[in-house]
Amino acid sequence: MVRRMEEIRMSPVTPTVVLVHGAFAESASWNGVIARLREAGVPVIAAANPLRSLDGDAASVRSVLESVDGPVVAVGHSYGGAVVSEAADGVESVKALVFVSAFAPDSGESIGELSGRYPGSTLGDTLQTVELADGTTDLYIRQELYRQQFAADLEEHEASLGAVTQRPLNTEALHGVATKSAWKAIPSWFVYSTGDKNIPAQALAFMADRAGAVESVVIPDASHALPVSQPGPVAEVILRAVSAASSSAL
Repeated sequence: MVRRMEEIRMSPVTPTVVLVHGAFAESASWNGVIARLREAGVPVIAAANPLRSLDGDAASVRSVLESVDGPVVAVGHSYGGAVVSEAADGVESVKALVFVSAFAPDSGESIGELSGRYPGSTLGDTLQTVELADGTTDLYIRQELYRQQFAADLEEHEASLGAVTQRPLNTEALHGVATKSAWKAIPSWFVYSTGDKNIPAQALAFMADRAGAVESVVIPDASHALPVSQPGPVAEVILRAVSAASSSAL
């Protein structure tokens, strides 16, 4: 790790990492990863993901990607992976994608369909709904079930904070169909866990294999909340993507 950090510091073209959170989390869920990336001298932006609709969320994140001066490594967690894949398509500055327990849909697929394609997700049984005035529905994980469903490898205190601060996923985002797949043209890295209760590990393995991932790292028995619970291994994968993207940007 020390050598890798030194190599990145010396690079004249260090990419900016743009982190995109998923549902039932928020930008601060990346704090542990951010600290490690900044220690390595890597500039970071934790983008706010609206979680309203796939096309609208992708447009918002695309604006962030296009605002960065220089090469970019785009990183998505959970639903944020679908947003990144949609947003990064055709953005020439994006040199690498990292999917952290994340969806990487193909055109015509939704995250709801992908999650249900393989057995193992218990998310549906934990959800609480809030009906909105516009006729759509916001989805939350019930606070008392948040830790066991989303963040089983966190201490109770930290998981309880995540349960309170979680941001909801709108049904429009859940059922939004991808129209672009940036992973077909941009090198990708995947990191996920066999203990994920939101997205079945089989689905995550399928998406990583389909994308032809440069690297696919599997963390045994961790939760879906990898950016919070496993920031070290997640940061290491991102740093390897940064190193590759830096070389390709020279």
